[in-house]
Amino acid sequence: MNTTAQTPLRALIVDDEPLARRNIAALLARDPGVTVVGQCGSADEALAAIAGASPDLVFLDVEMPECDGFALLERLGPAPAFAIVFVTAHHQFALRAFDVGALDYLLKPFDDQRFERVLARAKERLAMSGAARRFLIRNGNTLEVVKFSEIDWVEASDYYSTLHVGGRTHLLRRSLADLDALLAAHGFARIHRSTIVNLERIAALGMREDGEYEVVLRCARRLRVSRRYRKPVLERLETAL
Repeated sequence: MNTTAQTPLRALIVDDEPLARRNIAALLARDPGVTVVGQCGSADEALAAIAGASPDLVFLDVEMPECDGFALLERLGPAPAFAIVFVTAHHQFALRAFDVGALDYLLKPFDDQRFERVLARAKERLAMSGAARRFLIRNGNTLEVVKFSEIDWVEASDYYSTLHVGGRTHLLRRSLADLDALLAAHGFARIHRSTIVNLERIAALGMREDGEYEVVLRCARRLRVSRRYRKPVLERLETAL
């Protein structure tokens, strides 16, 4: 996981108390290496936000009406594609938090120093594990895990993006510019204003009849390389060899 300024860590806050959400958001805003991608007041809101925002780190309140933090994780299934910091007012939830794989927990009320220590540990663990190398894609009532390495190419779809994965497509509620910044550190390159390609999926680089370059993917798909991105793509391909 790259937590440099180019690809900031994406944090989601899930808490039914507005004041608690604002407090965590304010503390996160102090760190330029973190971007708050959403604030949710319920489990249903969180499910939609997780699928659309693909967070790296979720601050998850344990006690919420209708569906608590542990029940939310059960609905997501095993091995969620993000790290978890539980937020609770009760000590007795701490052991259970670690049992379900949480990185850490915050006991309310917490001070700024405690929060900063927890955030620093979370960032360090994410950097070591590379946990956020996948997307969660909503498909009906389930969330599918799509690893970055499985993606062939990505194309812009208005304000969203479409992931092409082994003949299947998945619509992701993130802009191509956002994905370009995220995926560049994971072996992807922009070849057109509307296209990003997994360099490992390129089988050949050819020239079209009109003199423009195109990449030929291992799935036989041909994609045009615009003049603006021709040199950077060639350099990335040479580096990848």
